[in-house]
Amino acid sequence: MRTPLRFRPFLRPMVWGGRGLKDTLGKELPTNDSYGEAWEISDHASHHSVVADGPQAGRTLRQLMLDDGAALVGDWPGTVFPWLVKYLDCHDWLSVQVHPDEQAVQTLWPGENSKTEAWFVLDVRPGARVYAGLKPDVDVQVMAEAMKAGTVADCLHTFEPKPGDCLFLPAGTVHAVGGGVLIAEVQQTSDATFRLFDWNRVGSDGKSRTLHVEQGLASIDWNAGPVEPKHAGGYGTSTRPVWQSLVECRYFELTYVRQSEPFTLGGSGQMQTVMVLHGEGTIDTHHGPMSLHRGETVLLPAGASATWIVPRGGLGLLVAKLPAHRQAA
Repeated sequence: MRTPLRFRPFLRPMVWGGRGLKDTLGKELPTNDSYGEAWEISDHASHHSVVADGPQAGRTLRQLMLDDGAALVGDWPGTVFPWLVKYLDCHDWLSVQVHPDEQAVQTLWPGENSKTEAWFVLDVRPGARVYAGLKPDVDVQVMAEAMKAGTVADCLHTFEPKPGDCLFLPAGTVHAVGGGVLIAEVQQTSDATFRLFDWNRVGSDGKSRTLHVEQGLASIDWNAGPVEPKHAGGYGTSTRPVWQSLVECRYFELTYVRQSEPFTLGGSGQMQTVMVLHGEGTIDTHHGPMSLHRGETVLLPAGASATWIVPRGGLGLLVAKLPAHRQAA
């Protein structure tokens, strides 16, 4: 637990996915299917990440949490690793969806967790869009009627995303994205999703995917209005050093870091995860240097000492850490 950890990505075919996880991020996709998600770090019951290399190679994140969770995550009071860290290739359109909060999930999806998440946009094709948050005056009656009419998207705030945009989506916020958007995501450890509208498409079996009308309406925060992105300053263009706070919530804090000179992360007794957004470099470990390339993710355990990171040219990272004061969800 005193050295950085890298896990094997868990790659998930999705009806809305494409080949961007391979073509842009270098993931080795096992089949010719369309892949939508790479689970980089997961302690969710549906998949426990496996350490890729180093002294802990072959062990699962679940085993590490059970053996010495405090050394891994610090004083986090939960028994499950707090985040699910992903890359998403939204080649087609994700369903219009909503995730339940801590109260709603107890009755609508017992045994699951609430799901607050944040997206960082890496690449965008022309015509891509994000839908996030309700337009003014959209209430349960308006939404229910829109679900019947297939016009849910008309109820939502929408914008054209840009690389470097960061979007914070608290549980209860209705959202969708698609048309060619590559995203880095940090979320609570949960897979609780309710579909409100699926663009009238059918799955590989020729059938429409299930919609969750009652659960979805019960999960919506009707005060969650239009969501605007926060942009990482100089993303993709600037060469100056950047340490920019993007998200602060009770579940995680996200910072955009851009450096061209060696610097350190970790060593403060706080667990951090590091997602490589652009550029490359190396990270020092007790068993030798670990390469950093776009699309890779590294976990810095709470028990690890300060870790040297050496960029080659400009290196851009999305760094997640636990807030100083939090509660297990």
